[in-house]
Amino acid sequence: MNQKEISELRRRFRPERSAIGHIYGCYVNGNREIISYLDESLGTMPQEEAEKYLGLLKKALSGAPGRNLIDIVFTTQQVADSEEHRLLMGLRDSQLKDGAVRQAFYEKVIESLDMEGGNYLLLLAHDAYDVPYKGRDGEAQDDASDTVFSYIVCCVCPVKDGKLELGFFAGENEFHSCIASQIVAPPELGFLFPAFDDRAANLYNALFYSKKADQIHQEFIDAVFHTEPPLSAAEQREAFESALTDALEDACSMEVVQAVHERLRDQIVRHKEEHDPEPLAVTAGEIGDILKECSVPEERVSAFLERCGEQLGDHAALNPANLIESGKFEVATAEARISVDPERSYLVETRIIDGRQYLLIPADGVTVNGLPVHLTRGSETGDAGNG
Repeated sequence: MNQKEISELRRRFRPERSAIGHIYGCYVNGNREIISYLDESLGTMPQEEAEKYLGLLKKALSGAPGRNLIDIVFTTQQVADSEEHRLLMGLRDSQLKDGAVRQAFYEKVIESLDMEGGNYLLLLAHDAYDVPYKGRDGEAQDDASDTVFSYIVCCVCPVKDGKLELGFFAGENEFHSCIASQIVAPPELGFLFPAFDDRAANLYNALFYSKKADQIHQEFIDAVFHTEPPLSAAEQREAFESALTDALEDACSMEVVQAVHERLRDQIVRHKEEHDPEPLAVTAGEIGDILKECSVPEERVSAFLERCGEQLGDHAALNPANLIESGKFEVATAEARISVDPERSYLVETRIIDGRQYLLIPADGVTVNGLPVHLTRGSETGDAGNG
């Protein structure tokens, strides 16, 4: 799913736009026991309460594709005949009205999910979306729908104790300590099934949501989808950095790292400015071309590509935002850290002066803890060339 398709569905999670009639779910405690079930009609709820439920479900479609939103791909065999796919199809085709199917899903999640803090609310909803036809000009025609997208959305929300506060007790006309009831927090994870690809149902895919890009709850994915997801953002960065440093060895210089960072950052910025709905992706081969332009020896570039294939998969399409921190450029030694505006990373240079390695940056307008200071002229030193 691309960003346009995700945004199109997100706009539905309002009472006046959604065809969601019921909210289902269960409240689970830290002992993996169901404390209560939820089976409520949105139409009979106060509007504010209905909006709260829809807001939680909408969160399961938030974040960045490739980071918080991960494509789950089923094999042809799974779609043809597998327990996990039959269960998801049973939930969708029954519009969640089959209590036995819902219970089977609850049990599968409860048995597998490891939630920090223990208590959580599991929510499920079904929607049927009359997908507006889009003409050649790209404009939607709301009265010309020829497709109904039937799907389910699920989210898992931690339930936390409220904080101790002072409250006014009208009967006593006094303030006393009181604790709020348990609070439902935004979802930690969730999913949409089936995927909304090319504005139609794709039974071979689901869209999985993780609030934290580096914690994708592999145990939930194993149990519900029984498939191997892509590496998390943190795992991709770790594998990329490992491949770069291990393969390049002493060719992994400041200039090479600066060049890779600048080129990937340029792609991220340009993609954002162009509002391209398709996820941004880069291949190891494209990064290898950057290394060649930096005069990295051919054998080191080949070793880098081989390491990437081993750790990230052959021909893997990676999101540059998962590989670098585009908003930061930091150089660290054992004794100090230097943070530079990423647009000006070129200001950091390396030099060998009197036989010792140094980091150099222009020193105009220096402040120390916010206090402007004047630099005194030190002894003149010879520049023995780049390190």
